Amino acid sequence: MTATPPRPSISPLRRLYDWTMEKASGPHALWILALVAFIESSIFPIPPDVLIIPMVLAARRRAWMIAGLCTVASVLGGALGYMIGAFLWDSVGLPVLDIYGYAEKFTVFQGWYQDWGAWIVGGAGLTPFPYKVVTIASGAVHLDFIVFMVASALSRGLRFFLVAGLLWWFGEPIRTFIEKRLGLLTAIFFVLLLGGFIALKFLV
Repeated sequence: MTATPPRPSISPLRRLYDWTMEKASGPHALWILALVAFIESSIFPIPPDVLIIPMVLAARRRAWMIAGLCTVASVLGGALGYMIGAFLWDSVGLPVLDIYGYAEKFTVFQGWYQDWGAWIVGGAGLTPFPYKVVTIASGAVHLDFIVFMVASALSRGLRFFLVAGLLWWFGEPIRTFIEKRLGLLTAIFFVLLLGGFIALKFLV
């Protein structure tokens, strides 16, 4: 009798990803999107983009509402991450950074924030860098809260509206392209934006 081969184990992260994708097509998708976008800014490992993609493809006419909801929830979640860093650093903030492997690098962050605080928040909001790391670190170093919120709103909005806009315009064919190259696309955009501000500073 041939023994049945053991089923491959599924990592907790993969199960979490599958659960998130399953909820994207459910009747409460918008609420799930808002929840994921909110908690991703402080503790959740799955970015809301994985929900935006199937939701916009399923209802392209709602693309801008989906992007707007995701932006608002993410920025509010970022404020929670900031509060965690400012008031719960030892009990919550530091352990979360440790999970993502950035606790030991926090002293480096502190030096960068003195000159590049808003740009660090903006870069994390646009690129695949864990946004939660920066929201918590921003609170820990007491980055100006208004600067933090403005940078968060601009970067998160640009990212989510860019994804939704491309899906609205191109539809299904752009899905694979975005999923494979989202990090590269947003990184290039951020570099161009930063270059524009630097050029403006020296030319004006």
